[in-house]
Amino acid sequence: QVQLVESGGGLVQAGGSLRLACAVSGTIFRINTMRWYRQAPGKQREWVAGFTISGSTSYADSVKARFTISRDNAKNTVYLQMINLKREDTAVYYCCANILSRSLAQQDYWGQGSQVTVSS
Repeated sequence: QVQLVESGGGLVQAGGSLRLACAVSGTIFRINTMRWYRQAPGKQREWVAGFTISGSTSYADSVKARFTISRDNAKNTVYLQMINLKREDTAVYYCCANILSRSLAQQDYWGQGSQVTVSS
């Protein structure tokens, strides 16, 4: 059973920083991609940042130069470092991993979501 467990959300003042973590557990063959999404109240879920299968990173324009995605392959964990947070970054953040199982089935798995609230 594959699970993604997130941690690190919370309340921070505008201009502050937070780091989210997403740990993958379970029996897997390979993690293809890992991405972060967010969903603000009353809005659709939007992609924030991600690793491609080749290991390169990409970011939404709204978070470039403020958010950094990184990973620890030994721990099957991806991080999202967020600095200079703005009120509009307030949202529930979700990690998503595209995983190849030992039976070679490929599927997206989602974390439980982490609330990030930025106050003025």
